[in-house]
Amino acid sequence: MYSELKKYGLTEPFEREAAIYEGLFPARVSQQHRDLYKVIGESGELNAVVSGKFAYDVHDVHSQLDFPAVGDFVAIDRQASDSGNAVIHHVLPRKSVFTRKAAGTANDEQVIAANIDTVFICMSLNADFNLRRAERYLAIAWASRATPVIVLTKSDLCGDAESRLEEVSSVAPGVDVIVCSSENADGLDSVKPRILPGETIAFIGSSGVGKSTLINRLLGEDVLVTKQIRENDDRGRHTTTHRQLILLPGGGIVIDTPGMRELSLYTGDLAKTFEDIEELSRQCKYNDCSHTSEPGCAVRQAIERRALSEKRFENYLKLRREIAYDGLNSRQLENEKINHMFGSKAEMKQVFKQIKRKKQKWN
Repeated sequence: MYSELKKYGLTEPFEREAAIYEGLFPARVSQQHRDLYKVIGESGELNAVVSGKFAYDVHDVHSQLDFPAVGDFVAIDRQASDSGNAVIHHVLPRKSVFTRKAAGTANDEQVIAANIDTVFICMSLNADFNLRRAERYLAIAWASRATPVIVLTKSDLCGDAESRLEEVSSVAPGVDVIVCSSENADGLDSVKPRILPGETIAFIGSSGVGKSTLINRLLGEDVLVTKQIRENDDRGRHTTTHRQLILLPGGGIVIDTPGMRELSLYTGDLAKTFEDIEELSRQCKYNDCSHTSEPGCAVRQAIERRALSEKRFENYLKLRREIAYDGLNSRQLENEKINHMFGSKAEMKQVFKQIKRKKQKWN
């Protein structure tokens, strides 16, 4: 049963979950365009919309996280499109979900892709190369419950790929790192074995790092539109404008995502991403060590003997603060920032009094 849909990752757990909803059929979300979705059912692709409960039922739908996203398995009301758009009534429980903080001022979580087995974090070896960005992506990838793999693209534009590989490996313990070039297909043989039939992979990364070009190589044809790199900064102009799910010739499923200029953390697994810092923290003399000036601080000692990068530690603190602000209302957020900057509101008032007194002396 559902032999065609199994090509798109339908497994027994999803099939059992779908069977709960009598009169509905399983499908997988392949694209999303505002309020209109494309879903793949047993009989092919259909246009779909969500049922009214997603807009009006506050008991079942609490946030944008509850809405369908690319990669989701859903329960729909029809198998064919001859009678109009299919209606999505339920989103089946996700085995993994890749999210970020939604753009703008709202403190909401946005789903980038769901039910992923492997996340390929793409970073080019030219202008896009940034270790701190790699750490940010890894924190989200580990939290998604998918397996991260770092893909260093555009090796043909880098004269020292080996040293860059060592740098990335040093901040990604336990993560496979692949160096490749989509232009000449170097390294592609290291990517293909990680894409198994029935499994879903997602390519994420900044605009212009070569995700679409790499996917075209895997497809064996230019399905996704790409553009040449700009001469002034060695970066490509990204052309993917929405997430989409594509079946590969070898049987795997790939999700291409638009380049993300901003990747704010809503949640992240810092313990997994910064295992070295977490381990050092456990060796500190005091359990509540802030790693600033306390005696017996193993983290500061590691930085002083250059066993730990100061920049890596600073990024760890930055991401930890970013996640700590998650879920706070505007007043709580302001208090949290005050506590970080001054220690407390009382301390902040004291600082401002001192500044005021100094200004009075200067005048």
